[in-house]
Amino acid sequence: MASLTGAARLVVKIGSALLVDRGSGALRRDWLEGLALDVAAIKRRGTDVILVSSGSIALGRAALDLPAGTLALEQSQAAAAVGQIRLARAYEEVLAPHGLTAAQVLVTLEDSADRRRYLNSRATLEQLLRLGTVPIVNENDTIATDEIRYGDNDRLAAQVAVAAGADRLVLLSDVDGFYSGNPQVDPAARRFDVIERITPEIEAMAGDAGSGLSKGGMKTKLLAARTATGAGCAMAITDGFVQRPLAALEAGASATWFLAEGDPHTARKRWIAAMKPRGVLRVDAGAARALGQGRSLLPAGVVEVSGRFGRGDAVDIVGPEGGLARGLARYTADEAARIAGRRSGDIEAILGYPGRAALVHRDDMAT
Repeated sequence: MASLTGAARLVVKIGSALLVDRGSGALRRDWLEGLALDVAAIKRRGTDVILVSSGSIALGRAALDLPAGTLALEQSQAAAAVGQIRLARAYEEVLAPHGLTAAQVLVTLEDSADRRRYLNSRATLEQLLRLGTVPIVNENDTIATDEIRYGDNDRLAAQVAVAAGADRLVLLSDVDGFYSGNPQVDPAARRFDVIERITPEIEAMAGDAGSGLSKGGMKTKLLAARTATGAGCAMAITDGFVQRPLAALEAGASATWFLAEGDPHTARKRWIAAMKPRGVLRVDAGAARALGQGRSLLPAGVVEVSGRFGRGDAVDIVGPEGGLARGLARYTADEAARIAGRRSGDIEAILGYPGRAALVHRDDMAT
């Protein structure tokens, strides 16, 4: 069965109801400090941790003394603007005593729907993790409208897990797992310890009801599980209201684990390999050897650029002996043609702005 032990990269989703007291609208500081203890312990054993956190609107609502009930869009955005500062500061304050640096990352649905933005988000998260930070990801409710928002952090967390190449995703919830029915009204409802595959029967068991300050019901959690497991990331639903919920999960607390289909690396390679190429990059023998050794494709090794592609589009990489790989371009076709055959250090002088050293990064390549 999947567990947190041995995870290389963990994403944890935290809902508003866990962070903010429903009555007073105040931050549940003791609970957050316990979560920080868990994060620090997991980080010490070498696991990367990303937190996907709600709470900005709830905190901002209390600070602005806005009325109870549904807020108008402009009120929600104003509350988010005030609450985002408070949320980021709270994470900074609870992580700092453990020597951990918090980093705020605000996203919208457009950032994952647009391939260029998706790649930029992925590169940013990768760099933040390499620098040892704990990224705190939240939907950018200050600017998000219904057309460009996720609407629930279960789905956002799954997308972040995919973008970051995580192998574990934990949804801290108000229930301790996935049940065959609503346990509050059905005494015969049973909790699943493990779900190997999301079948139509499993989907039929999911309800729509959310609770408290959270917006996501069990259907959104199943959608998150489908996204995560399909990308090689196992996912757990567990009770988040206990103190130190991640430590409790490791100690055997009740939960439902959705098993991954393969691993993140293999799943991402399959996804890239299945994409339709929009262009071709022909490379010299030296670049072909470097690719064979698992390295990224640098502009210096490119001898010809053909096709019409944008940033994030798939391109075929062809060497003197034939096809080598398919990857996601970090430059447009025009930009690639201008920097082909040149050193990475010359990119800024040629394009007029600094760019990434690799034309196709090895993490975005299927051979």
